[in-house]
Amino acid sequence: MRHALRGLFALGSALVCLVGGVALAQDKPADNMDVLREKLRADKKAVVASVLELTEGEAKGFWPVYNAYQSDMVAHYDRLLKLLDTYAKSYEALTDEAATSLLKQYLALERDHVALLTAYLPRFQKVLPAKKVAKLYQVENKARALVNYELARGIPLAK
Repeated sequence: MRHALRGLFALGSALVCLVGGVALAQDKPADNMDVLREKLRADKKAVVASVLELTEGEAKGFWPVYNAYQSDMVAHYDRLLKLLDTYAKSYEALTDEAATSLLKQYLALERDHVALLTAYLPRFQKVLPAKKVAKLYQVENKARALVNYELARGIPLAK
């Protein structure tokens, strides 16, 4: 378990680099970002597998659901990155109207994230015991917390 937690920390650090890198390094080719994303997804899957200690039968049902979940989460984070890009572009001349719009979009993203977690809960519960579903949500929450912490450190307060 300790090894898996260290893996989660390393994964979180890599996710932070990915999210921060995508938001800040627009001049990098998209191909490089896609390769990095795929590597991070594979690493995250390894951490999840290690923490959950899936049986062969559980793995057979779990991975298709998890892969669909990850795909939806990637789309969600793409929307977040677009919002951060919009904020960065309007930062120097941020108007009250733009600030209100950005805040509404951010809150909608937060609602969408909770809706996504809620929508996948019964799907995960069909293929895993309750304790393993709880562990999965804990791992996902920890990874998100690491990313959010690093994003918060790098995003300046509105002027």
